[in-house]
Amino acid sequence: MFCPKCGSIIINKNGKLVCSSCGYTLKKGKEGKIKEKQSKKKDKTVKVAKENPEVHPKTKAKCPKCGNNEAYFWVVQTRAADEPPTRFYKCTKCGHVWREYS
Repeated sequence: MFCPKCGSIIINKNGKLVCSSCGYTLKKGKEGKIKEKQSKKKDKTVKVAKENPEVHPKTKAKCPKCGNNEAYFWVVQTRAADEPPTRFYKCTKCGHVWREYS
């Protein structure tokens, strides 16, 4: 039997049917029918920090907008795995972002 909530396997634990992953429980009623019982979970709050460009390394690259010769850079695989990654740059002076393909 599988959990209707998350799809994991339901196991028998002390006469109760319990999801091995999320804790969702099913109880057998007097007539042999299964009654649903939701397990209570606390909500989790996730804080997402704003991107800080200063964590990226700097390199010599000419900004096409202001002509500054220094930029932060990072690499992202934006195309298929057999293609080279895309390099992104952010100017240290004006904040202009551009990309370069190999």
